[in-house]
Amino acid sequence: MKWQQALKDYQDYLRIERGLSVNSITSYVLDIKKLLKWLEVSKIQQTPISISAEVVQQFIYTIAKDVNPRSQSRIISGLKGFFNYLIFEQYRTTNPLTLIESPKIGRKLPDTLATQEIDQLIKAIDLSSPQGERNRAILETLYGCGLRVSELTTLKISDLFFEEGFIKITGKGDKQRFVPIGDNTIKYIALYRKQVRTHQKITPQAQDTLFLNRRGNELTRAMIFTIIKKLAEKVGINKTISPHTFRHSFATHLLENGADLRAIQQMLGHESITTTEIYTHIETSFLQETITKFHPRKDE
Repeated sequence: MKWQQALKDYQDYLRIERGLSVNSITSYVLDIKKLLKWLEVSKIQQTPISISAEVVQQFIYTIAKDVNPRSQSRIISGLKGFFNYLIFEQYRTTNPLTLIESPKIGRKLPDTLATQEIDQLIKAIDLSSPQGERNRAILETLYGCGLRVSELTTLKISDLFFEEGFIKITGKGDKQRFVPIGDNTIKYIALYRKQVRTHQKITPQAQDTLFLNRRGNELTRAMIFTIIKKLAEKVGINKTISPHTFRHSFATHLLENGADLRAIQQMLGHESITTTEIYTHIETSFLQETITKFHPRKDE
């Protein structure tokens, strides 16, 4: 079996059997391609079936000089998954990464925005341009519904159920969930649709897409990053923020205000409650207040 055929089969497996998104599949394949590039540069002739643990170890030791522990851990995990797939399909009997341990890394949490900072960002939007109304609706939706950036860019008009107070989201692995939407977010989406979107020339493939670029096409993930980065620079917020920061802030603020963790899990679309816990770190002072207020022996 050649590498290219193994990669193609693995991508089909991830898409069909695992139901992973295009972005997730791309990340998995990229890690394997790093190994292939290294084999080529090192002039090592090995197939997916014949490659030994010693060769893979040499590759891991080489990349360890150039990448941080988190990236190294991700590459090891990606390669383990690939070789486990080959074992599952009975191409191999052993995984060459079995004895290779990932470096120890702590949980890395993105910065959280305070509600005042979110207000600052939204107030800094220039509403004199059509893109301003759109950008305000985008930020309100990111924060108000806790969406992933890919979920925002693919959000459809037919997914909006404003009368019922929900929007339908298609998340990772094409799994769908309903997320509550507040009146404030509904108001700004309605303004954008009425004042901007109805006046645009829209491409046939984007007729049902909610948020559009100037050419009437679906927005890219990179464009959302750029919008947020420019606003942060404008108001002087010196945190590393991205669209995901709004999702993290959404979960954190809900938890701080007493929302149930499992309800947050459902709104974020996490399969595991453990994943939700990563997004919902809280200040020590808030935890102390919670104990003081709710613990049954607080007065003893």
